Formats: sequence, structure tokens, C-alpha cells
Amino acid sequence: MWLRRLYFHCLFPAAVVLPLWLLVGWGVFQAGGLAFLWVLFIAAPSVLVGQTVLALLVRARGSVRAERAVSWWDVLAFSVWHALIIATGFFSSWFALSLVLAIVAAVGVFWVSITQLWRESRASVMLLRTADGTGYIPPTRSSSTPRADPTVVVLEERPHQS
Repeated sequence: MWLRRLYFHCLFPAAVVLPLWLLVGWGVFQAGGLAFLWVLFIAAPSVLVGQTVLALLVRARGSVRAERAVSWWDVLAFSVWHALIIATGFFSSWFALSLVLAIVAAVGVFWVSITQLWRESRASVMLLRTADGTGYIPPTRSSSTPRADPTVVVLEERPHQS
């Protein structure tokens, strides 16, 4: 549970730290001028916006807000995506592969987040419609054994017969 809570608290800081890592990685590993333009205008803004949107999608779920912890699927998806972003920041010989895999992982995180949000926000009440289109919620089924509460007195009014 502590790991899931840690991820919950690190979603928004990661939106700042990961783009900064791409800039630091460019400087440390001397990636070159074109790579700097790519980091500055494409990669860093994409990671910043993507991480923020995904964090908002995750935090939109009621279970995440109630527990203040993400799901295990979120932990797995964000771990893979963050590891690939970090690998991309090394600007090594596997740069192109890690970039493509990071983009695919971002789509996967989005899919996992949307799926979980959809599953949690589905309506749990069935709305039926009559022949003329009027909607109504069907009554709940009463239990077969009547509840006998001695403190409740039920008075029934009967029509007066003459």
C-alpha cells in the first residue's frame, strides 16, 4: 500500500521532474544542438502535458481519491513509462528505440487510465423506458419476509362504505 500511495503523491511532481531530466540528460550526455531543440520544443512539453493529463485521469477515479493510492495497474503502467522516459534521456545508441517505446507506453498508460475510469464511473442504476419513451427507475424487489418492527404502527385508511 505504501508504494501505491507514493505513486499517488508523485504523479504531479513527475510532470516537472521528467522533462527536467530530459534537459539534464541532454547536457550531461552532450546530445547536440538538434537534440536540444527536440527536447525544448517537443519532448519536454509533451511529457509535461502528458503526465499532467494522465495524473488528472488517475485522480478523477473515486477509488483513488478515497484511498489516496493508485491501483497496481497504474503502478505498473507509470513505472514502465517513466523508465522509458529516463532511458530516452540518456541519448545513447538505443535512443530511437526508447523514444518509440516511451510513446507506445504513454498510449498504454492513457488506455489503462481511461479503462479504469470508465469501469468505475459506469452507472449502477438501470433506467427503463415505457412505450411512449418516459424513463423510470424500476422499484427494488421487496424481501419475502416482512419486517416486523413493534415500534412502528401502520394505519390504513379504508373507503367509507354506506
